[in-house]
Amino acid sequence: MNQHHAFVIAAEAEEGIKVAEAWVEKELKMVIEKNPDISVLRYGLFSVDDARRVAELAAGAPFVGDTKVLIIAASRAYHEAQNALLKVFEEPPAGTYLFLILPSLGGLLPTLRSRVHVLDAYWDVRRPTSDVGRRTSYIPEIAEEFIKASREKRSAIIKKLTSGKDEDVRRENRDEALVIVNGIEAALLRQGFAGHAATLSDIATLRDYLHDRSAPVKMILEHLSLMTPKNLL
Repeated sequence: MNQHHAFVIAAEAEEGIKVAEAWVEKELKMVIEKNPDISVLRYGLFSVDDARRVAELAAGAPFVGDTKVLIIAASRAYHEAQNALLKVFEEPPAGTYLFLILPSLGGLLPTLRSRVHVLDAYWDVRRPTSDVGRRTSYIPEIAEEFIKASREKRSAIIKKLTSGKDEDVRRENRDEALVIVNGIEAALLRQGFAGHAATLSDIATLRDYLHDRSAPVKMILEHLSLMTPKNLL
């Protein structure tokens, strides 16, 4: 059995959950359906309070067997929340397996990444390992739309994502902007790191800005629009 107990998966929420559940079924021999020892937690923005709740759940004993699984899917996670997960991900309680699913690994803190095993988003019990590497990274629909759009269409997308006046709407728009950033990063990586090293470095910087709730989303997306190469897809 795999010795790792803490994993991270770069994928959209539902796809990543399926990957985690497939791994649990094969490697841990656990039944997924109606199993009280398997918890799936879905979040938009993963907060410090959410991280504390995960730690509390991890500390509890399994209900039925000797093994417990927590699958945490989020569109993004504040750095403070990731820091709050460090201890439980470094030393999960005996018999506890943890899965963190994010759209991209780009926003993952190095300190947290060093404590987890990256599980391929296309891990498949039916597919030989040699085939997995030939699968390409998933690019969300909104990111694909942004990449393929004309300059005028990109401006319309940016206007839509920066016109919210309600705090909840602004937060959702910021999440959508992060999805676009992560999708463009995935598209660039398909073509090889060496050819886009400078752009990928800029994208990492823009993503860090977007994690700051006071950062100007409009300015960030406009800069992203100008730096995204043509014919990327």
